[in-house]
Amino acid sequence: MNIQNKTVEAAPSPETSWLHALLDRYFQISRFGSTVRTEIFAGLTTFLAASYVIVVNPSILAHAGIPFSAGVTATVLVSFIGSCAMGLYARSPILVAPGMGINALFAYTMVVGAKVPLEVALGCVFWAGVLFTIMAFFNLRQTIIEAIPVDLRYGIACGIGLFIALIGLENAKFIVANPDTIVGLTQFNPVTLTSIAGFVLTVALVVRRVPGAMMAGMILTTILAIPIGRWWGDGSAFWPETPDVHTLVNWSGFSAAPDFSFVGQIDLLGALNLIYLPFIFVFLFTNFIEALSTFLGLAEAADLKDEIGMPRNIRESMHVDAIAALISAPLGTSPATVYLESGAGIQQGGRTGLVALIAGLLFLPFLFLSPLLSLVPAVATAPVLILTGLFMSEPISNIRWSALDEAIPAFLAIVLIPLTFSITLGLSLAIIAYVLIKLVCGRARDVRPVMWFVALLAAALVAQTQ
Repeated sequence: MNIQNKTVEAAPSPETSWLHALLDRYFQISRFGSTVRTEIFAGLTTFLAASYVIVVNPSILAHAGIPFSAGVTATVLVSFIGSCAMGLYARSPILVAPGMGINALFAYTMVVGAKVPLEVALGCVFWAGVLFTIMAFFNLRQTIIEAIPVDLRYGIACGIGLFIALIGLENAKFIVANPDTIVGLTQFNPVTLTSIAGFVLTVALVVRRVPGAMMAGMILTTILAIPIGRWWGDGSAFWPETPDVHTLVNWSGFSAAPDFSFVGQIDLLGALNLIYLPFIFVFLFTNFIEALSTFLGLAEAADLKDEIGMPRNIRESMHVDAIAALISAPLGTSPATVYLESGAGIQQGGRTGLVALIAGLLFLPFLFLSPLLSLVPAVATAPVLILTGLFMSEPISNIRWSALDEAIPAFLAIVLIPLTFSITLGLSLAIIAYVLIKLVCGRARDVRPVMWFVALLAAALVAQTQ
């Protein structure tokens, strides 16, 4: 990303200088061209961009039978532990939390659709986490990353960027479903006009290099959204389960007690029944592909790479990601994974593990304060996600478009990740295309052996969705 905060940090007082020095030394903040202040702002921005998970994940898990309050507790604990570990151990600015999409797979496909007992379903999540951890600690995931061609990596970064932008546009209800044209532009209304105003303000702050621009943009958009449903407009489309709520910014209380009732409610032996092995495989490969895509995409877009061009601290990052997935089921939630919204903090200028640490610490108070999150509507995150998508698309210029056997799979990753609304499916199809194109072009020797294996797994995953 070209746009970074270059503000000079004010000289710390004697009382805080030792802390600045400690943080700088541990996280190597100065080495990566950042400041403590920038990292803190970036952590706040990442948290705000992803904080919806505290409410949305429990809402989805509730359809599987996990009490909403227990889902909130599990979500907060997994996000806190995973993100803090990512910051302190892997020293990476990437947030970890229960994954969106895979939670729907858990709740709707497995528990509701296939009638798998809830405790058994959590057992499947656990065993998938065990296999995921084995892959991480035996460096199988790093071997696969090294086998993915560089042009496809650029395509993954751009595809994820477009996917993030699409989510932002949908959060603003700016782009909507249209039976005639598949998708289309909504009729302008107070919600979309508010999102446009928030976007313009956020762009102005970013272009002017204002410290904390992305976070300030979310706050300003939230303030602009307060009148909707009160003095003009209607925000009920954002609350489909409670259509009587017409306001976007809502006060639903200050605190709620944590609920540990679902911790440990897991059937490990029942999940080993042969009939559940396909579910374990789907959890494993879905989590693997999504995490792989996010690591590669963020590393390429933000130049978070080491001297040999690999994502920085990738081995340690994958260890944390795997452990976070492993502890998810015992705590009572679907698998954790690394989050795309980390790109919001990275765009804010965050480059080190202090970003993830700050974001992780901010989750913990919401064991008790989760009702406060209703004050930040989805429309307030839209400008940040759209801009994040823009900056993550920067590597598109690095793709070798004249080498068609490399460019076509990269292009497919760019378009299929957002158009399938799935990182997993988009990347799987792009990997399959890469191998097939090399094969039919007589260039099979260009494909590393690991890529053949990954392509077979990708084909099996795509077949599972049909």
